[in-house]
Amino acid sequence: MKTLSERDFSSEFIFSATRSSGAGGQNVNKVNTRVELRFNVINSDLLSAEEKEIICEIYSKRINHEGELILVCQTERSQLRNKEKVILRFYTLLEKALKPRKIRKKTKPSKAALEKRLEKKRMNSENKVLRKKVKP
Repeated sequence: MKTLSERDFSSEFIFSATRSSGAGGQNVNKVNTRVELRFNVINSDLLSAEEKEIICEIYSKRINHEGELILVCQTERSQLRNKEKVILRFYTLLEKALKPRKIRKKTKPSKAALEKRLEKKRMNSENKVLRKKVKP
C-alpha cells in the first residue's frame, strides 16, 4: 500500500466556496473566499477498510451522516490560498490519524525508589509531629 504522501486524493475532493467572515475589507461582501473541502471517507477508493475505520473513529465529530469529512478554511483573503491551506490541513489530519500509536509498557518503581519514598514520608510525618504543641 502506498504511503499517504504518494496517494493523490485530489480526484475525491469536493470543493465549495462561499462568502467568508473576517478580513477582506470591501471584498468580504463580494468575493467567495471561504473554502470548504468535503471528502467521502466511506466511498474512498484510496483508503483501505482498516484506514477508513480508524479515520471514522478518530474524526467522528467532523464526519457527517453521509460519511463526508468536512474541513473549512477562511483565514486568507484569497480563495486559492484558502484552498491550499485546507488541502494541507486534510493531509495533516490523515497523517496524524494513521500514525501508528506506541504501545505503553507497564513499569514498576524500583526497590530503591520505594524505600526513598517511604523514608520521605517518615521524615514528613516527624516534622508534623514536632510542630504540635507540647502539653505541660
